[in-house]
Amino acid sequence: MLSILFGLGAALGWGAADFFGGLASRKAGAYRAIFYGEGIGIVFVVIAALIFQQDFPTVRSCLLAALAGMIGTLGILLLYQAMTLGLMSIATPVSALMAAVIPIVIGAAADGLPKAVTLLGFVFALFAIWFISRGEGNVKDIFAHIADLKLPLLAGVGFGLYFVIIHEATRESTLWPMVLSRSAGMLLMTTFLLVRRESWKVTPSAWPLIAVNGLLDVGGNILYILASQLGRLDVAAILSSLFPASTVLLAALFLKERVPRSQTLGIALALIAIILLTM
Repeated sequence: MLSILFGLGAALGWGAADFFGGLASRKAGAYRAIFYGEGIGIVFVVIAALIFQQDFPTVRSCLLAALAGMIGTLGILLLYQAMTLGLMSIATPVSALMAAVIPIVIGAAADGLPKAVTLLGFVFALFAIWFISRGEGNVKDIFAHIADLKLPLLAGVGFGLYFVIIHEATRESTLWPMVLSRSAGMLLMTTFLLVRRESWKVTPSAWPLIAVNGLLDVGGNILYILASQLGRLDVAAILSSLFPASTVLLAALFLKERVPRSQTLGIALALIAIILLTM
């Protein structure tokens, strides 16, 4: 049960982080918001690691953490690239679904198939992720752009592999691997921004939003790690992947955005999935 609570906490943290990250992106640009948000997150995790006096992990864990950070950041870049090509209606749901499927497959291979009610929960959760992420996009968009699914699929593979690799990297320690993971991601983002010759300037009004985004995002990561350590990898990943639901609810609450029927259905399916996964 504690693992499930941590997984739901990760979903809430990541969903809220995306909400504030979206607001920050409007002011600072998406890539700069991600870059500086990760930097603030690193500072927070370093301070936490020093306070709790966690032992530094082995070389293997360090390498895995760095690999996870670079793969996860690459997934973000691929997702944004897909969106810039006009694939926004299909990029998010396809990548989100792939990100959830990969840990399910690997978790089943490593720990065996879960009980039937858990598998049923997975089915409801996958449909929930699809409908919530899809928003008002039409399913016909998938077939219209079937040849363009490469980038969203690769982005989803990146996110799914991040779930798996960071779980393995944090078996000995939680916080220091997060520092290494974020540092590797920032290195990749730095290279990307330099190649694109992007401006590094951020308007002062964006900093509070970037800071909140960075803290919530790293908090979601830590909660996911705890969930995967205390329970099954696949259950932790699928619960954490429900984070778009909290983003949608926050947007409806604070920005008065209308929630489409498909997202309402997705949120209802997510609640059913949560109940099944707790049984």
